[in-house]
Amino acid sequence: MSVPEAPSRETLESLLIPSTATLTSVLTEYGLYNTFMHDVTPLEPGARMAGPAFTLRYIPGREDITHVPVDNLTDMQRIGIESIQQGEVLVIDARGDTRAGVMGDILATRIQQRGAAGVVSDGAFRDTPAIVETGMAAYARTMNAHNSKSVHYPSDIQRPIACGGVAVFPGDIVVGDTEGVVVIPRHLAEEVAAKAVAQEDREVFILEKIQQGHSIIGVYPPDEQTLAEYEAWKAKRG
Repeated sequence: MSVPEAPSRETLESLLIPSTATLTSVLTEYGLYNTFMHDVTPLEPGARMAGPAFTLRYIPGREDITHVPVDNLTDMQRIGIESIQQGEVLVIDARGDTRAGVMGDILATRIQQRGAAGVVSDGAFRDTPAIVETGMAAYARTMNAHNSKSVHYPSDIQRPIACGGVAVFPGDIVVGDTEGVVVIPRHLAEEVAAKAVAQEDREVFILEKIQQGHSIIGVYPPDEQTLAEYEAWKAKRG
């Protein structure tokens, strides 16, 4: 299938400003409620990433196809590793099966060298301390030192997949922060980024009022008076 054109750098940088919580709130305005990956968390707190999805799907392993020597020219995992492009996020569908790692530090380092913005799986990673040391954003359900071929078989790249209970199409925009990972349909990325940045800024003002002792009534959500106060606060900041 064709992959949509990547969003602008400005859009991706804007998507790094709001939290994934704010992004999920904005996505509900478009009728999208299943966008945040379940039980997928960063290996290292403080991780941030935003980029188009490059998808890899695993199916359950079977002895006649997994217990064979790895061929880098035919193995879909290895082909995907050598195909990922600058700024993309490798998203791995492991069916939520954490009995073996889907990737270790050598392959993670390779995609980092190719310019990947991050890697996400609803399975497990192995060599996780070394993956953390690369500094690349990495998200998974857990850790498991077993090799992937003991459980998984890489069947497809750049096809629609499921990850953490969320549909991910190649080219969808994948955004991660300390809380987790949200998936934004490519065609909505620019609009969602603009709305989320504006909402995040407004919520900074609202939080300040709550911290000052104000009631949530008329403040969260903001009424006309609060919105007027916000506009004045924003103008004062320049």
